[in-house]
Amino acid sequence: MSIRLGVVSTYPSTPCGIATFSAALVSHLAGAGADVDVVRLVDAPEDGAPRVVHQWVADDPSGARSAATVLDGYDVVVLQHEYGIYPGPDGQDVLDLLAHVGVPVVTVLHTVLTRPSANQHRVIAGLVAGSAALVTMTSTARDRLVEGWGVDPARVAVVPHGAEDNRAPDAGEVPWRPERRATVLTWGLLSEGKGVEWALRGLVQLRGRMPLPAYLVVGQTHPRVLERDGEAYRDRLVALAHDLDLTESVRFDGRYLSGTELRAVVRRADVVLLPYDSSEQVTSGVLAEAVAAGRPVVSTRFPHAVELLSGGAGLLVPRRDPTAIADALERVLTVDGVAGEMAATAQRLADSMLWPAVARQYLGLAEGVRHRALPAAV
Repeated sequence: MSIRLGVVSTYPSTPCGIATFSAALVSHLAGAGADVDVVRLVDAPEDGAPRVVHQWVADDPSGARSAATVLDGYDVVVLQHEYGIYPGPDGQDVLDLLAHVGVPVVTVLHTVLTRPSANQHRVIAGLVAGSAALVTMTSTARDRLVEGWGVDPARVAVVPHGAEDNRAPDAGEVPWRPERRATVLTWGLLSEGKGVEWALRGLVQLRGRMPLPAYLVVGQTHPRVLERDGEAYRDRLVALAHDLDLTESVRFDGRYLSGTELRAVVRRADVVLLPYDSSEQVTSGVLAEAVAAGRPVVSTRFPHAVELLSGGAGLLVPRRDPTAIADALERVLTVDGVAGEMAATAQRLADSMLWPAVARQYLGLAEGVRHRALPAAV
């Protein structure tokens, strides 16, 4: 008899990385033989979606208990955690869910902060106490749990962020050639901290050193940011591109692309650029998809990038350093062999990152906790 899994998460059509992650995981868990359904987090009730059996509405006082009642019909709960997706300050209502659910919970931690607020620390401590197993996507995040929350390392599984197989037939070729213009791509939900302004300033420094690449910035503004600030950040970037005389080289595409459309854009990119400001980010779906597609990557030194790229799949640069960005782009696009070596390294990494392999790890973890008692509260 197949294991029955209840996944708690945001879910498409919600435009967020956790929703996209969960949809892919659910699809591949089902493909691996699990009976899997979704309890979806929503701001307001929405029309049904495939596999969604219950909606946890943000302002419903009984939302956590109702969700727990539904989830108790499954063998194991797979709970996606990010501070911003659950109701209450710092998403603390997720602890109400854990207090009432009676089956083992596997909690996937998409963010583990080094300097959490007191309440953020309390939320993670509650998740640790109420989960049969924890998943991080990097060793850095696992180490933070061990050091900051005193978690037994044996309780934390490191499972890569999944990615679709998007490797192009020419992934091993040097991407830039003098007869055509190179393309540099940054994608994902747009918000302060993406560092696109540093990328624009880096492009300016490439003038006179090589043919200026086209720079594509793809993705809509993050819905929470849009509610709070409108398009202020995007408007500043557009103005900066104009001031730097880059309007012929930079294109902002504000659409939320489907998976198929986005994968085509990624395949066409010669370099994926992640100029993020954060030094905290322990999970990046954009990075995982770029490496799995065999694209050379230039990234700032956030933890997930350091772990994935240090072996040669990309170049790491300091945060907020346009000169370093320009130097790295020039090296990838003009030095013989550099891009090809990056692509070959990415190819070696890709197999363990693809969704079928990742889903099998989750399935094995769920089977392992299926009959395990919940840990004692701390």
